[in-house]
Amino acid sequence: MSFSSARWRSASLALLLAVSTVLLSVSVESGEEEAGEAEEALEGIAGPAGADDWFAAQRVFPFGSLDVGEMQDRARVTAANLHAAPGIQAAWQPLGPANIGGRITDLVAHPTQANTVFAGAATGGVWRSTDAGATFTSVWNPSLSPSIGALAITGNGTLYAGTGEGNPGGGSVTFPGAGMFRSTDNGANWQSLGLSGTDRIGRIAVDPGNANRLFVAAAGNLFVPGGQRGLYRTTDGGTTWQLVLAGANGTTGAIDVAVAPNNPNRIYAAMWDHKRQPNGRVYGGVGSGIYRSTDGGTTWTRLAGGLPAAGTNLGRMGLAVARSDPNRLYAIASDTSGDFVGFWTSTNGGDTWTRLTNTSAVSSAQSTFGWWFGRIWVDPANASRVWVAGTSLVESLDAGANWRRSTAVHADQHAMAWDPLTSGRVYLGDDGGVYRSSSGGSATGTWTKSTSQAHLQFYTVAVSKQDNSRISGGLQDNGSVRSWGATNWNSILGGDGLQNLIDPTDQNKVYACSQNGSCSRSTNGGSTMTGFGATTSDRRNWLTPVVFDPANPAVMYYGGNRLNRSTNSAQSWTVISPDLSHGPGGVDGFPFGTITTIAIARTNPATIYAGTDDGRLWITRNTGSTWTEITTGLPTRWMTRVTVDPTDANLAYVAVSGFRNGDPAAHVFRTTNGGSSWQDISGNLPDAPVNDLVLDPRNRTRLYAATDVGVFLSTDNETTWTPPGTGLPLVPISDLDATDTGTTTLLTAATYGLGMYRLN
Repeated sequence: MSFSSARWRSASLALLLAVSTVLLSVSVESGEEEAGEAEEALEGIAGPAGADDWFAAQRVFPFGSLDVGEMQDRARVTAANLHAAPGIQAAWQPLGPANIGGRITDLVAHPTQANTVFAGAATGGVWRSTDAGATFTSVWNPSLSPSIGALAITGNGTLYAGTGEGNPGGGSVTFPGAGMFRSTDNGANWQSLGLSGTDRIGRIAVDPGNANRLFVAAAGNLFVPGGQRGLYRTTDGGTTWQLVLAGANGTTGAIDVAVAPNNPNRIYAAMWDHKRQPNGRVYGGVGSGIYRSTDGGTTWTRLAGGLPAAGTNLGRMGLAVARSDPNRLYAIASDTSGDFVGFWTSTNGGDTWTRLTNTSAVSSAQSTFGWWFGRIWVDPANASRVWVAGTSLVESLDAGANWRRSTAVHADQHAMAWDPLTSGRVYLGDDGGVYRSSSGGSATGTWTKSTSQAHLQFYTVAVSKQDNSRISGGLQDNGSVRSWGATNWNSILGGDGLQNLIDPTDQNKVYACSQNGSCSRSTNGGSTMTGFGATTSDRRNWLTPVVFDPANPAVMYYGGNRLNRSTNSAQSWTVISPDLSHGPGGVDGFPFGTITTIAIARTNPATIYAGTDDGRLWITRNTGSTWTEITTGLPTRWMTRVTVDPTDANLAYVAVSGFRNGDPAAHVFRTTNGGSSWQDISGNLPDAPVNDLVLDPRNRTRLYAATDVGVFLSTDNETTWTPPGTGLPLVPISDLDATDTGTTTLLTAATYGLGMYRLN
């Protein structure tokens, strides 16, 4: 199929859309409040839903549902076996950055060791601090699932970790966990405890009088009904498990649990009926509600007495029990879409509930995605002092009658923990990392941020070709950051950081984008940013691709659903293609119908390849005057990357996302004739999404693949893949850069969970 561009180019001017940009030039260290507020403003209605959609759609398309957890587990096993092969010499080195911090899902303070606190990172494993949260060190086995949903610690210091983030957004749905794990030596070693089919764990509660008795709230597989989900109990420290509260249907799991501190037989659980498909989410249903057991979990009653009745529009609920007054309870609810429903309190152990009315601050903090939060905390010594998670931290000193919010920390709160050994010390975890309060967690008080926490979720990486110590990248939750210009990494653009570029001929010319193609440029290394000129597209993906012409970096390309070209470093743009996708909704209602990858031939810049999220691949040999579809021979998958050989415009490689799911679809293909035919070169690669393909700048027969389970190298242009180095955790690699140092090739990997890694 071919398109001529002449007939539509003039008509497309009516669709010209100027992409506005939120500018942010404060440093990460000094501009925390401003950065958080700017991020909230830029996220707008979508919030974490945008990243959720982007991650889920590309990994599940074209299937309506998929057991991603099981497939990720198999891929990790394959990757681990490849890493165990002899002969690998070089070692990957972590680069951080350590001063920014990524999303924290849970926190626990050690009951007997002073200044010791553990943090669970969304896709970065478990981290430990022994200096009251000032710095953190990873204590997670790099071969285990990096996604952490919940932590708990017993009175004797036994640490439990539930893997798989319960909050369904920001990529969490596509990096599920592998069950429960236990450490008896502060995280030095971990033992698997089963529940491997739960996929996502929302909360763990320990019986305060019996360290071997735990309850685990398992949310279950978000895409596939049934399986392991609900509330589980162990009485032997995790050796065996019993399902004590099953959901009302196959899409209902447990998301929160609490044990009454004065009566271990009184248990409360929040159940959540929700499911996800690539083309939509239903985050509520008849199974949602709060339940109570008075006999240790043998029987359960759904609580009413003023709480919302069961219904199709009841979404996520959260609960908390006051330690100092176990009859005082709090509950929050959102509806199926994520809007705030209400906040309640009970003074009789849950028999009856009072809906509080002065809740505008709580409602505002939930934005339109209350399913991202659902957490409540009560001061252990004061039953009337309560905090609610949201975009901001909201606090009440009078049992919910009045509220105040924090503006001194990063946006999106997820975890709090009280230090049992130091009065007034409280830890907070949010999308920006870990903070410490010495004033009892006062929302309006001072919070001190950790200076060392390298559990960051990078989408992209860019490396200067003049000075390879100059690195920039786009971060989930934390904007676009750079390694230069200050003593630590610092921000150059707000929102969620996506595409980043550094001009290979002038490192002061840098480019950064936030979500959905809102991009800016700089001529002074990012110290000041100016928005791109107007581009023409009907739709733009969460990560909108922007690339240089390798022969002339002043020529750039920007992909919405149409391809745009600039000849003046993004100051102005001209559209050079029609809609290259199947249109809005793509195939069967998903994904989005946008361009996801662009590659220009160095030897003939008029030759351009472009791939889409709905499985189409195109080539033009005349800078867009005509386009030819070259999809035949490729699977109908999300096209993640096209790479062109620097010496031959007809020799190209393409990578696709997704899992095979029993079909013969592969992940990496090669053409020697400009896409007329394709050869599968996936070979022994793990069955996992491939996110990037990079040719070695010193040896074009060496091809690197960045996958959800690490980086792999092919040296024969065929089907044999090996890890190029040791020491890289089995964490998703979202982007890869290969730089010629003059004597060696320097690989820089953007990981989605552990910051940047580098291999020489």
